[in-house]
Amino acid sequence: MILVLEKGITQVKKSQLKSILAEKGYMVHEPGGSGQNILGVIGKKNLTKEFLMSIEGVEDVVPISTAYKLVSRQMKQEDTIIRIGNVEIGGDKITIVAGPCAVESREQAMIIAKEVKKYGATLFRGGAFKPRSSPYSFQGLEEEGLKILAEVREVTGLRVVTEITSPMHADLMMKYVDVIQIGARNMQNFELLKCAGRMGKPVVLKRGLASTIEEWLMSAEYIAAEGNRNIILCERGIRTFEPYTRNTLDLSAIPVLKQLTHLPVLIDPSHATGIREKVSPMARAAIAAGADGLMIEVHHKPEEALSDGPQSLYPKQFGRLIRDIYVIAPVVGKQLIHDYTGYSSENRDSLSTLFSGRALSEWETQGIESGISRKEKRVVYLGEQGTFSHKAAIQYFSSDVENYPVPSFRDIFEHVKNGSADFGIVPIENSLAGSIHENYDLLLEYELFITGELSIRVIHNLIAHKDSKLEDIKQVFAPTPALQQCKRFLDANPDIKMMPVNATASAVKSVVESGNLESAAIGSVEAAQLFGMAVLEEAIEDNPRNFTRFVVIERQMANKEESGKINSSPKSSIVFSTSNKPGSLFEVMKVFSENQINLVKLESRPIHGKPWQYMFYADLESDLTNSSAENVIKAIEQNTEFFRILGSYSCGKNGID
Repeated sequence: MILVLEKGITQVKKSQLKSILAEKGYMVHEPGGSGQNILGVIGKKNLTKEFLMSIEGVEDVVPISTAYKLVSRQMKQEDTIIRIGNVEIGGDKITIVAGPCAVESREQAMIIAKEVKKYGATLFRGGAFKPRSSPYSFQGLEEEGLKILAEVREVTGLRVVTEITSPMHADLMMKYVDVIQIGARNMQNFELLKCAGRMGKPVVLKRGLASTIEEWLMSAEYIAAEGNRNIILCERGIRTFEPYTRNTLDLSAIPVLKQLTHLPVLIDPSHATGIREKVSPMARAAIAAGADGLMIEVHHKPEEALSDGPQSLYPKQFGRLIRDIYVIAPVVGKQLIHDYTGYSSENRDSLSTLFSGRALSEWETQGIESGISRKEKRVVYLGEQGTFSHKAAIQYFSSDVENYPVPSFRDIFEHVKNGSADFGIVPIENSLAGSIHENYDLLLEYELFITGELSIRVIHNLIAHKDSKLEDIKQVFAPTPALQQCKRFLDANPDIKMMPVNATASAVKSVVESGNLESAAIGSVEAAQLFGMAVLEEAIEDNPRNFTRFVVIERQMANKEESGKINSSPKSSIVFSTSNKPGSLFEVMKVFSENQINLVKLESRPIHGKPWQYMFYADLESDLTNSSAENVIKAIEQNTEFFRILGSYSCGKNGID
């Protein structure tokens, strides 16, 4: 049952309520993060609603209808985000778990780990104990394999995932690995599930060969009932009559699970298909269907692999797949990011040491017993919570970074410049409305540096009060770019007056505060949910290919050598001016051509105080901060009157050649 508590209930009364229930033999869970003050009550005996309502502080009692209680969406409405070191599984980021089926040697594991990290993996997988159909097949290196996995983590920084096959291996797992996996054959090994629950480490729970979704969730409930809520579900294909693949990948399980449970969902297309050529298509489909991540088998010499070679991708195949996922992810509102700012590799690792590899989900206590704050860095964005800028800040940075809004773009630059914020995130261009010129001007004025970028798909909705109707709307609040992106819808409703504001969430907030049923706003679904409003019309933007590119700004240029970032597909942003004579711009363009540098964007802006003279902003597929680019920079400087590098950062290709 779920107990809805009275508003303003004191912590003392809540503790008394918990004590009453505990004395009667019930487990009490406080989900948190739901916006409601609720408690989950689980037990073998039936408590009557009348009894529970009689306890001081209880406002309502809501039964949980499913057999699985703790992992159900009824218990916790928000998606659980599980934290493993500097990696978050769930939410708006795509997690990539990659590595060989089995750890065969130190050399093999190290080679593959470095390759998959280069291409975008965030966790490394490898089996040390291998349950095989044949007793004569390779069974794994056992503890020696675990030692190799621990060394992989030490050398590459990737947290490691491996399968546990027996409770007797629990101590070894606690010693060497970060995430334990329970394989398909052990999904209903209830003693092993209980053991995993008591261990407390994050658990990847694979679906059984012929298990229903409810049976799978009941297995997850076994783990949660022992106190471990850091559970990741992994669909790896089920046994059917179809012989053309190893198993049948049940992609329909993804939307079903998203409705039934708050737990994150991974997809393992390697075991599902068993055929190398089928892995990438099914992986792409899984992300499009809403999966939170992928578990991919990769081997540098799959023809020599001791286990599952035919389904293992070559590293470059894995790289091409990651590039595809990078493109697909924003379409479904997610991001694939592994090339974070220097902050992620330095400060996050220190936090990871503090947490000792143990995941911190949203259900965990808010404070850290050591007294060290998890939010050591701050990022500033435009508007209010629920804006697309807010979404970009959440998607790019982990929850270690505190985010807060300001009312204008200039304020973002001011906060970063004066040090009150470590990062700013600003939109720079939109695929429908074009460049946001103000931010180009501010980049030049404030002399800050671009250290990262991401693109998010922008889906605009008409948002109003729950009692409002489309035919009654007389005015719509939205920032000017949003109004431009929804021109076709607004032209079809000429009686609606356009009211420009600075951000989409600010528009929604204005409508909420006005209480006017004739007012509406253009904004995100998240903003509507945040303010308790209704969506009158979905997806009103002119073109579904509506993407906004955001850049991250900092006071200093990213130091890739110190942060250990791999940036083999970099982008540099520059600004320059030329003399006012024929061919001057051509001479700069010739430098790029002669040095085989791809120019991906060129934007001109008037120079203030100099009529008909222009500053040029350019994006190049090259790292101009690299020592090998010195001659290029000299050539540019010889043909310009002003030149500055705005930043060099990953262009989103995740290390793909």
